[in-house]
Amino acid sequence: MDEDKLRRISEATLAHYDDNAGRFWEGTRDHDVSQNIEALLRHIDSPSPHTVLDLGCGPGRDLKAFADLGHRAIGLDGSARFVDMARRHSGCEVWHQNFLELELPAGCFDGIFANASLFHVPGEALPRVLAALHGALRPGGVLFSSNPRGENQEGWSGPRYGAYHDLENWRRLMSAAGFHELEHYYRPAGLPREQQPWLASIWRRLPRSRSTG
Repeated sequence: MDEDKLRRISEATLAHYDDNAGRFWEGTRDHDVSQNIEALLRHIDSPSPHTVLDLGCGPGRDLKAFADLGHRAIGLDGSARFVDMARRHSGCEVWHQNFLELELPAGCFDGIFANASLFHVPGEALPRVLAALHGALRPGGVLFSSNPRGENQEGWSGPRYGAYHDLENWRRLMSAAGFHELEHYYRPAGLPREQQPWLASIWRRLPRSRSTG
């Protein structure tokens, strides 16, 4: 894909969220992702409170949860509607940035929470996005991701673009970006694997010298 095609994919997906922001909020505001929040925080080894980036924060449900736990939570989303909603709902700082054009402070975050967001990044652009997240974490910082799993296919699902990785391919991508796997699990908990469409994983930032050999 050239940059123009990547941009058009991103804009179309974000336009869908802008157009359906209220409906999305009503459909997800009561989802319980406390297992994911706890998984990220459990692996952060720096003293609390932590500085956490909620990547793809949407209307701010999880952003507020981190703030309510006493952490310094910053949101980021590519949808202008979501950014406005998240600021109002959480009272937190929220940045309006496209994932394909991230401008993040270096070594700033103890943790990055990417819940149901990175799967919208086309596979060709994912390495540079992961590199940006690696650089934004402090040394030893932790990244949480949860994505709908698949067989490494990508494309349009209605008006939204998605890339659906299996565990082995996700491990390959994360390792190449300089991350070490800490834990993974499937959601929702307590169901047979075929009824668990979400792959959650937690990763620690390695020093760049170790990731490049």
